[in-house]
Amino acid sequence: MALNDIALTAGMRSNLLSLQQTVDLLNRTQTRLSTGKKVNTPIDNPLNYFVAKSLNDRASDISTAKDSMSEGIQTISAANNGITAINALVAAAKGIATSALSASTADIATLQTQYNGVLAQIDKAATNSFYKGTNLLTSTSNTLTINLGDSSSLTVTGYNVTTSGAGSLSISQASGSGLDWSIGGLSSTAITASIAQLDTANNTLRVDSQGLSSNSNIVTIRQDFANNMIATLTKGADNLTLADMNEEGANMLMLQTRQALGISALGLSAQAAQSVLKLF
Repeated sequence: MALNDIALTAGMRSNLLSLQQTVDLLNRTQTRLSTGKKVNTPIDNPLNYFVAKSLNDRASDISTAKDSMSEGIQTISAANNGITAINALVAAAKGIATSALSASTADIATLQTQYNGVLAQIDKAATNSFYKGTNLLTSTSNTLTINLGDSSSLTVTGYNVTTSGAGSLSISQASGSGLDWSIGGLSSTAITASIAQLDTANNTLRVDSQGLSSNSNIVTIRQDFANNMIATLTKGADNLTLADMNEEGANMLMLQTRQALGISALGLSAQAAQSVLKLF
Protein backbone atom coordinates (compact mmCIF):
# COMPACT_ATOMS: atom_id res chain seq x y z
CA MET A 1 0.00 0.00 0.00
CA ALA A 2 1.43 3.39 -0.98
CA LEU A 3 1.97 6.02 1.68
CA ASN A 4 -0.70 8.33 0.28
CA ASP A 5 -3.35 5.72 -0.55
CA ILE A 6 -5.22 6.71 2.60
CA ALA A 7 -5.40 10.37 3.52
CA LEU A 8 -5.29 11.18 7.23
CA THR A 9 -6.00 14.48 8.81
CA ALA A 10 -3.08 16.47 10.14
CA GLY A 11 -4.24 15.87 13.71
CA MET A 12 -4.56 12.11 13.20
CA ARG A 13 -1.17 11.85 11.53
CA SER A 14 0.47 13.86 14.33
CA ASN A 15 -1.17 11.70 17.01
CA LEU A 16 -0.26 8.52 15.11
CA LEU A 17 3.39 9.57 14.90
CA SER A 18 3.45 10.37 18.60
CA LEU A 19 1.87 6.98 19.38
CA GLN A 20 4.44 5.18 17.22
CA GLN A 21 7.27 6.93 19.05
CA THR A 22 5.73 5.94 22.37
CA VAL A 23 5.56 2.29 21.27
CA ASP A 24 9.25 2.41 20.27
CA LEU A 25 10.14 3.79 23.69
CA LEU A 26 7.98 1.12 25.34
CA ASN A 27 9.81 -1.61 23.43
CA ARG A 28 13.18 -0.15 24.42
CA THR A 29 12.15 0.10 28.08
CA GLN A 30 10.79 -3.46 28.08
CA THR A 31 14.13 -4.68 26.66
CA ARG A 32 16.05 -2.84 29.37
CA LEU A 33 13.80 -4.23 32.09
CA SER A 34 14.09 -7.79 30.77
CA THR A 35 17.89 -7.72 30.27
CA GLY A 36 18.80 -5.33 33.06
CA LYS A 37 20.99 -3.41 30.62
CA LYS A 38 20.60 -0.03 29.01
CA VAL A 39 23.24 -0.93 26.39
CA ASN A 40 22.45 -4.24 24.70
CA THR A 41 23.77 -3.63 21.18
CA PRO A 42 26.26 -1.26 19.54
CA ILE A 43 23.28 0.77 18.31
CA ASP A 44 22.35 1.71 21.88
CA ASN A 45 25.75 3.26 22.64
CA PRO A 46 28.72 2.20 20.47
CA LEU A 47 31.45 3.53 22.78
CA ASN A 48 30.08 2.01 25.99
CA TYR A 49 29.19 -1.26 24.25
CA PHE A 50 32.68 -1.94 22.89
CA VAL A 51 34.52 -0.72 26.00
CA ALA A 52 32.32 -2.99 28.15
CA LYS A 53 32.89 -5.88 25.75
CA SER A 54 36.64 -5.39 26.02
CA LEU A 55 36.43 -5.42 29.83
CA ASN A 56 34.24 -8.53 29.85
CA ASP A 57 36.54 -10.31 27.38
CA ARG A 58 39.55 -9.69 29.61
CA ALA A 59 37.58 -10.85 32.66
CA SER A 60 36.69 -14.02 30.74
CA ASP A 61 40.36 -14.64 29.87
CA ILE A 62 41.38 -14.23 33.51
CA SER A 63 38.57 -16.56 34.56
CA THR A 64 39.96 -19.21 32.20
CA ALA A 65 43.40 -18.70 33.73
CA LYS A 66 41.87 -19.26 37.18
CA ASP A 67 41.05 -22.81 36.12
CA SER A 68 44.70 -23.35 35.23
CA MET A 69 45.74 -21.91 38.59
CA SER A 70 43.34 -24.19 40.47
CA GLU A 71 44.65 -27.23 38.63
CA GLY A 72 48.22 -26.08 39.22
CA ILE A 73 47.64 -25.78 42.96
CA GLN A 74 46.20 -29.31 43.01
CA THR A 75 49.26 -30.68 41.19
CA ILE A 76 51.61 -28.92 43.62
CA SER A 77 49.51 -30.15 46.56
CA ALA A 78 49.78 -33.72 45.27
CA ALA A 79 53.57 -33.36 45.15
CA ASN A 80 53.66 -31.80 48.61
CA ASN A 81 51.55 -34.67 49.97
CA GLY A 82 54.10 -37.06 48.50
CA ILE A 83 57.00 -35.25 50.14
CA THR A 84 55.17 -35.31 53.49
CA ALA A 85 54.72 -39.08 53.19
CA ILE A 86 58.33 -39.59 52.08
CA ASN A 87 59.54 -37.51 55.02
CA ALA A 88 57.72 -39.88 57.35
CA LEU A 89 59.20 -42.88 55.55
CA VAL A 90 62.71 -41.46 55.82
CA ALA A 91 62.15 -40.98 59.55
CA ALA A 92 60.93 -44.59 59.80
CA ALA A 93 64.00 -45.81 57.90
CA LYS A 94 66.27 -43.84 60.21
CA GLY A 95 64.56 -45.41 63.21
CA ILE A 96 65.28 -48.88 61.82
CA ALA A 97 68.91 -48.01 61.08
CA THR A 98 69.38 -46.55 64.55
CA SER A 99 67.97 -49.73 66.06
CA ALA A 100 70.38 -51.76 63.94
CA LEU A 101 73.36 -50.04 65.59
CA SER A 102 72.66 -51.89 68.82
CA ALA A 103 70.99 -55.01 67.39
CA SER A 104 72.34 -58.52 67.65
CA THR A 105 73.83 -60.27 64.65
CA ALA A 106 70.72 -62.42 64.37
CA ASP A 107 68.46 -59.35 64.17
CA ILE A 108 70.54 -57.41 61.63
CA ALA A 109 69.17 -59.36 58.64
CA THR A 110 65.56 -58.75 59.71
CA LEU A 111 66.16 -55.02 60.22
CA GLN A 112 67.97 -54.85 56.91
CA THR A 113 64.96 -56.37 55.14
CA GLN A 114 62.63 -53.93 56.89
CA TYR A 115 64.88 -51.03 55.93
CA ASN A 116 64.91 -52.02 52.27
CA GLY A 117 61.12 -52.39 52.35
CA VAL A 118 60.76 -48.81 53.59
CA LEU A 119 63.02 -47.56 50.79
CA ALA A 120 60.80 -49.35 48.26
CA GLN A 121 57.78 -47.51 49.70
CA ILE A 122 59.60 -44.20 49.25
CA ASP A 123 59.86 -44.90 45.51
CA LYS A 124 56.21 -45.93 45.34
CA ALA A 125 55.06 -42.79 47.20
CA ALA A 126 57.03 -40.64 44.76
CA THR A 127 55.61 -42.49 41.75
CA ASN A 128 52.04 -42.18 43.03
CA SER A 129 52.21 -38.44 43.76
CA PHE A 130 50.77 -37.32 40.44
CA TYR A 131 47.71 -35.28 39.52
CA LYS A 132 46.10 -35.67 36.10
CA GLY A 133 49.24 -37.30 34.74
CA THR A 134 51.69 -34.70 36.02
CA ASN A 135 54.24 -35.85 38.59
CA LEU A 136 56.69 -33.38 40.12
CA LEU A 137 58.53 -35.93 42.27
CA THR A 138 60.04 -38.46 39.88
CA SER A 139 62.33 -36.35 37.69
CA THR A 140 63.98 -32.95 37.61
CA SER A 141 63.03 -32.73 33.94
CA ASN A 142 59.31 -32.78 34.73
CA THR A 143 57.74 -29.31 34.66
CA LEU A 144 54.35 -27.74 35.26
CA THR A 145 53.38 -24.54 33.45
CA ILE A 146 50.55 -22.58 35.06
CA ASN A 147 48.68 -19.88 33.15
CA LEU A 148 48.41 -16.82 35.41
CA GLY A 149 46.43 -14.70 32.95
CA ASP A 150 47.34 -11.54 31.01
CA SER A 151 50.04 -13.43 29.07
CA SER A 152 51.96 -14.40 32.22
CA SER A 153 52.76 -17.89 33.46
CA LEU A 154 54.70 -19.76 36.13
CA THR A 155 56.82 -22.82 35.40
CA VAL A 156 57.33 -25.21 38.31
CA THR A 157 60.34 -27.52 37.95
CA GLY A 158 60.00 -31.03 39.33
CA TYR A 159 62.21 -32.91 41.76
CA ASN A 160 63.47 -36.47 41.98
CA VAL A 161 62.71 -37.74 45.47
CA THR A 162 63.10 -41.40 44.61
CA THR A 163 65.95 -43.31 46.24
CA SER A 164 68.13 -43.56 43.11
CA GLY A 165 68.80 -41.89 39.80
CA ALA A 166 69.92 -38.45 38.64
CA GLY A 167 69.13 -35.76 41.18
CA SER A 168 67.51 -38.31 43.54
CA LEU A 169 67.74 -38.67 47.31
CA SER A 170 70.57 -41.22 46.77
CA ILE A 171 69.64 -43.65 49.51
CA SER A 172 71.30 -47.02 48.96
CA GLN A 173 69.67 -50.35 49.73
CA ALA A 174 71.21 -52.07 52.75
CA SER A 175 72.22 -55.15 50.80
CA GLY A 176 74.48 -56.49 48.07
CA SER A 177 77.81 -54.81 47.51
CA GLY A 178 76.48 -51.44 48.68
CA LEU A 179 75.83 -50.63 52.31
CA ASP A 180 75.41 -54.23 53.43
CA TRP A 181 74.77 -54.04 57.15
CA SER A 182 75.55 -57.73 57.65
CA ILE A 183 79.11 -57.44 56.37
CA GLY A 184 81.60 -57.40 59.22
CA GLY A 185 79.25 -58.74 61.84
CA LEU A 186 78.22 -55.96 64.21
CA SER A 187 80.33 -53.36 62.43
CA SER A 188 78.38 -50.08 62.41
CA THR A 189 80.20 -48.54 59.44
CA ALA A 190 77.56 -49.43 56.84
CA ILE A 191 74.70 -48.59 59.19
CA THR A 192 76.22 -45.22 60.04
CA ALA A 193 76.63 -44.52 56.32
CA SER A 194 72.92 -45.30 55.80
CA ILE A 195 71.95 -42.90 58.57
CA ALA A 196 74.11 -40.19 56.97
CA GLN A 197 72.32 -40.74 53.65
CA LEU A 198 68.95 -40.44 55.39
CA ASP A 199 69.98 -37.18 57.08
CA THR A 200 71.05 -35.75 53.72
CA ALA A 201 67.80 -36.93 52.13
CA ASN A 202 65.81 -35.28 54.93
CA ASN A 203 67.54 -31.95 54.29
CA THR A 204 66.88 -32.30 50.56
CA LEU A 205 63.20 -32.96 51.20
CA ARG A 206 62.95 -29.83 53.34
CA VAL A 207 64.40 -27.70 50.55
CA ASP A 208 62.10 -29.33 47.97
CA SER A 209 59.06 -28.81 50.20
CA GLN A 210 59.95 -25.14 50.64
CA GLY A 211 60.19 -24.78 46.86
CA LEU A 212 56.76 -26.32 46.36
CA SER A 213 55.26 -24.19 49.13
CA SER A 214 56.74 -21.05 47.59
CA ASN A 215 55.28 -21.85 44.17
CA SER A 216 51.92 -22.72 45.72
CA ASN A 217 51.93 -19.42 47.57
CA ILE A 218 52.67 -17.51 44.36
CA VAL A 219 49.78 -19.19 42.55
CA THR A 220 47.42 -18.59 45.48
CA ILE A 221 48.32 -14.89 45.53
CA ARG A 222 47.75 -14.66 41.77
CA GLN A 223 44.45 -16.50 42.19
CA ASP A 224 43.27 -13.91 44.71
CA PHE A 225 44.51 -11.16 42.40
CA ALA A 226 42.56 -12.74 39.52
CA ASN A 227 39.37 -12.79 41.58
CA ASN A 228 39.78 -9.10 42.44
CA MET A 229 40.56 -8.19 38.82
CA ILE A 230 37.52 -10.08 37.52
CA ALA A 231 35.32 -8.24 40.02
CA THR A 232 36.84 -4.87 39.02
CA LEU A 233 36.52 -5.50 35.28
CA THR A 234 32.97 -6.81 35.57
CA LYS A 235 31.90 -3.87 37.70
CA GLY A 236 33.46 -1.46 35.20
CA ALA A 237 31.55 -3.11 32.34
CA ASP A 238 28.33 -3.05 34.36
CA ASN A 239 28.73 0.65 35.11
CA LEU A 240 28.77 1.28 31.37
CA THR A 241 25.86 -0.95 30.40
CA LEU A 242 23.52 -1.69 33.31
CA ALA A 243 20.18 0.08 33.48
CA ASP A 244 18.72 1.84 36.51
CA MET A 245 15.78 -0.47 37.18
CA ASN A 246 13.95 2.12 39.29
CA GLU A 247 14.22 4.65 36.50
CA GLU A 248 13.18 2.17 33.84
CA GLY A 249 10.19 1.10 35.95
CA ALA A 250 9.10 4.72 36.22
CA ASN A 251 9.61 5.15 32.48
CA MET A 252 7.43 2.13 31.78
CA LEU A 253 4.60 3.52 33.92
CA MET A 254 4.81 6.92 32.25
CA LEU A 255 4.96 5.44 28.73
CA GLN A 256 1.96 3.23 29.38
CA THR A 257 0.06 6.31 30.51
CA ARG A 258 1.24 8.22 27.45
CA GLN A 259 0.19 5.35 25.19
CA ALA A 260 -3.30 5.32 26.67
CA LEU A 261 -3.56 9.07 26.21
CA GLY A 262 -2.24 8.78 22.66
CA ILE A 263 -4.89 6.22 21.75
CA SER A 264 -7.56 8.49 23.23
CA ALA A 265 -6.18 11.49 21.34
CA LEU A 266 -6.15 9.50 18.10
CA GLY A 267 -9.79 8.61 18.71
CA LEU A 268 -10.66 12.27 19.24
CA SER A 269 -8.88 13.20 16.03
CA ALA A 270 -10.91 10.61 14.15
CA GLN A 271 -14.17 12.12 15.41
CA ALA A 272 -13.58 15.17 13.24
CA ALA A 273 -13.52 13.00 10.13
CA GLN A 274 -16.54 10.99 11.31
CA SER A 275 -18.60 14.18 11.68
CA VAL A 276 -18.75 14.33 7.88
CA LEU A 277 -21.10 11.33 8.01
CA LYS A 278 -23.69 13.47 9.69
CA LEU A 279 -24.06 15.44 6.48
CA PHE A 280 -25.60 12.41 4.77
